[in-house]
Amino acid sequence: MHVAVIQDGNRRFAREKGLDVSMGHKMGADATERMLDWVHDLGIGHITIYCFSTENFKRSEREVFDLLSLFMEKFTSVNEDKRVHRYGIRVRMIGDRSLVPPDLLETIERAEKATENYSNHYLNVALAYGGRNEIVHAARSILEEVQERKIAPREIGTDTVEAHINPGLDIPPVDLIIRTGDEHRTSNFLPWLANGNECAVYFCAPFWPLFRKIDLLRAIRVYDQRMNL
Repeated sequence: MHVAVIQDGNRRFAREKGLDVSMGHKMGADATERMLDWVHDLGIGHITIYCFSTENFKRSEREVFDLLSLFMEKFTSVNEDKRVHRYGIRVRMIGDRSLVPPDLLETIERAEKATENYSNHYLNVALAYGGRNEIVHAARSILEEVQERKIAPREIGTDTVEAHINPGLDIPPVDLIIRTGDEHRTSNFLPWLANGNECAVYFCAPFWPLFRKIDLLRAIRVYDQRMNL
């Protein structure tokens, strides 16, 4: 099963509590770490989390800096995270790597290298990610292969596009999208893997830092009900 999560509400949670926005993001990251245990308990093979979109670079310089610093901290800790190694979680980034600062990208690639032999669970971190941007990059790659005569235009099909979206990662279609924070939209998230698969979508009210295992179970129940129609 592939579950994708739009982790919404960190900023609103912080503001409601009178906290700095950076604290909201930190508490959201803590919620993500708790979810690793739930994913293992429920036997979910693939989880993709939407952490930072291409549009998020337009936020204030301070907030972007704090977020990128938080990502640096979390990716740095992957090698020491006992759950990652105990559960056999392979950590991977999806998104536009050309937009990621070099020092952060180097840290991400070290985390990917440290977990590349694991296959019990896959944690895909969508960072500097945009669904339309993802498809544009795939189209450019396909056109390059056409120009190099590696592929004929008439041979291009859905399998071709899938092979050029996150090449080499072999990410399966999304079965369920969860969005927290009481927002009812999917925000350009995994359009090829989700919309093309007609996956189930579950919107829930809790801000991401308040997301609980029972909320995940309710989302999975919605997916099960849809599968049994």
